[in-house]
Amino acid sequence: MISTPRRVSVAPMMDWTDRHCRSFHRHLSRHTWLYTEMVTTGALLHGDVPRHLDFDHAEQPVALQLGGSEPSDLAAAAKLGEQWGYAEINLNCGCPSERVQRGAFGACLMAEPQLVADCVKAMRDVVSVPVTVKHRIGIDTIEHYDFVRDFVGTVAEAGCGTFVVHARNAILKGLSPKENREIPPLRYEVAYQLKREFPQLEILINGGIVSHDDMEAHLRHVDGVMIGRQAYHDPYVLAEMDQRFYGSDAPVKSRQEVELEMQRYIGDFVERGGYMGAVTRHMLGLYRGVYGGRGWRRVLSDARRMNAARTRAAVDALFEEARSHISLEVPPRPVHATE
Repeated sequence: MISTPRRVSVAPMMDWTDRHCRSFHRHLSRHTWLYTEMVTTGALLHGDVPRHLDFDHAEQPVALQLGGSEPSDLAAAAKLGEQWGYAEINLNCGCPSERVQRGAFGACLMAEPQLVADCVKAMRDVVSVPVTVKHRIGIDTIEHYDFVRDFVGTVAEAGCGTFVVHARNAILKGLSPKENREIPPLRYEVAYQLKREFPQLEILINGGIVSHDDMEAHLRHVDGVMIGRQAYHDPYVLAEMDQRFYGSDAPVKSRQEVELEMQRYIGDFVERGGYMGAVTRHMLGLYRGVYGGRGWRRVLSDARRMNAARTRAAVDALFEEARSHISLEVPPRPVHATE
């Protein structure tokens, strides 16, 4: 059983937080919780289970996020997740995309708290790892606190002890998933109020969190913070997490140390027949704000050259070329990013 607290985590992000991304993030932080991309119950019950669930246990602690709304299917999928070694099963009640809604799951489930409670209970009945829920603070024009309070209260009665609160409403019609991450206003106070009203629950906050100072401010009110696109576009933000939020006395790794570790990882991967670009696409932000970072990214995003790199020697040569663009003697440029 994984005992690391969820003080900091990286959000599940479709097409991004695959096993290579998580391995990269784990080289930056030993203790930050990591999440899979959302996996639907249908993909597990009727598809290629190893393709969706296989992972390196060096990624731990890592949680499996599921998408679904049928209690029996979710129970079967959760059981598979535990068998494959995941430390947590998370139910997606926050994704606003219309494609997900057509599957009757994601943020639209917030309108059916008893169904979510039934799903949680079904999963808890068959697994021993924690079952958690990620959700929004409201849907469409429903903005009153009572809505999310009643949702959390109902689902908590089914045995869910951890809620990841994306502090925005989900607009189910008319906004794209990207717009749903930007247009509905952030209302962090709603998550804070949930923690005050349910002190026995573990409340994590998500949405628009970009800096260590932001995280420290939120942790005065809730139990944990979850960051999303900031961790992807500027991954070196993870490098100080262990020291700042987990009390680690290990030295912070330099960008160069992380790069060399990933170079070895990619060398092993391509010698097993893997495509180099499947890993380097997650690393392009490692030198964000550092002089020469653009040249580094250009080399490691050249699809033709990535495809030709089929040996460890070829991988090493490409990294050496990419590294030649970096000048660490020039102070890093300030980075201004939003989630």
